Amino acid sequence: MTTSDLTTRFCHAIQVFWDTRREQQRKQAITGRVDAGMRGAVTGGAQMAALELLVVEILRQVGLRELDIRTKRELELPGYYRPEKKWDLLVIAQGTLVCAIEFKSQVGPSFGNNFNNRVEEAIGSALDLWTAYREGLLGMHPRPFLGYFFLLEDCDKVHRPVRNEEPYFQVDPAFKNASYAKRYEAFCRRLLRERLYDAVCLTLATNELNTRVSHPAADLTFERFILELQASVMRFLAGH
Repeated sequence: MTTSDLTTRFCHAIQVFWDTRREQQRKQAITGRVDAGMRGAVTGGAQMAALELLVVEILRQVGLRELDIRTKRELELPGYYRPEKKWDLLVIAQGTLVCAIEFKSQVGPSFGNNFNNRVEEAIGSALDLWTAYREGLLGMHPRPFLGYFFLLEDCDKVHRPVRNEEPYFQVDPAFKNASYAKRYEAFCRRLLRERLYDAVCLTLATNELNTRVSHPAADLTFERFILELQASVMRFLAGH
């Protein structure tokens, strides 16, 4: 798959995300089963299905068997601080955990509390998995690939400076009056820097019939995410 093809397919997958949300909202409005707030747009699931399928296709092109790639069922891995955690995409080949990937999103209008929730969730999931790996709960195999994909709605609100609450100590300068977009960028970059994840993608996209997709940082693009994933899988295949 060429870089141009990858970009086209990726943008299409993001468009499917928004189209699926709108269709779920429409159906829930018709049936009268609208959840509180905007939750009705996400409880139907399937928004990330096109993106998952794209990643599956890329993994197959690298040389993995489709049987080894899981996106629908049998997605649980043991944890250290909890019995198990369900991931969004797993590759289990020859009894070895090759990779685990999370696909997450954040859509308005509420960004504040949800930002904190996403941060705690991502850090906790990675720490739990790596501790379980250290303790041998994932088998005695080479370190797996751990990936984190995040889609943030691109709107005016995510680009406005956000005031920090500092009653006792000043916040890290990276977050000083930073917008939610900048907060997510710093967060994602630090996930990489601290080696909690092997690849992280931060994507911004407008909620429109013709979505506009962008990557705010060169080290957090989908192309780079895929290159890291491919390299990790090829190393595994070369050793087996």
